[in-house]
Amino acid sequence: MSIFHFQQFSVLQKDSGMKICTDAVLFGAMAPIKHGAQVLDIGAGTGVLSLMATQLGAATVTAVELTKEAYQEAKINFDNSPWPERLITVHQDIQSFAFNTEQQYDLIISNPPFFENHSKTSDALRNTARHADQLPFTDLIYVVEQLLAQQGLFYLLIPAHAVTKFSVQALAAGFYLIKQTDFQGYKHTPAKVSALTFSRSATLFEAQLLTIYESQGVYSRSSEAYLADFLLRFAKMKI
Repeated sequence: MSIFHFQQFSVLQKDSGMKICTDAVLFGAMAPIKHGAQVLDIGAGTGVLSLMATQLGAATVTAVELTKEAYQEAKINFDNSPWPERLITVHQDIQSFAFNTEQQYDLIISNPPFFENHSKTSDALRNTARHADQLPFTDLIYVVEQLLAQQGLFYLLIPAHAVTKFSVQALAAGFYLIKQTDFQGYKHTPAKVSALTFSRSATLFEAQLLTIYESQGVYSRSSEAYLADFLLRFAKMKI
């Protein structure tokens, strides 16, 4: 059984298409969570981002997941966490969910399927988790437009090469890119993914480059600062 243990919760990831990875964990640790916020997690997978958002102070997190296998694992992970009453699982495509709810959220987070026109593997679950067939950028932006509170923020992780395309489409729908954090593995490697924060209001744009590792297996001080309250390795260092 594949279980990833964090300091305050654990994540069963046996049947889900996508497993825990450093980029996603950093993305979750950096989420702009305000205490008491109502949060929506689109394409929740195992629910790791929802769990991290709850640890960071969200009042409730609604996790919407399309695949049955990931939904079931997320539900188990939520039930076994310290905050089951604050975590809600929904097995549904986000387009239908948006159509059937009047709820609006202070923060919408998503690590969406983002590969377009790429070759696929023989693993159907992994294909659904990684590819944008079920949730193209236009659909994602549309549902965010429906579900985000007027003063809310939209926070997502996408490949660095897709930032311009997504930002142009988001701006056309009235969403301004206010912060961009590019993740590079090492100082000598190019950034592969970017964490983007959008708002309905234009503010001063903030750009940041985050180097994850100083060397093989050694986190940079910047990434350690974000991960210190989540990864077990840093809990041991605090003792």
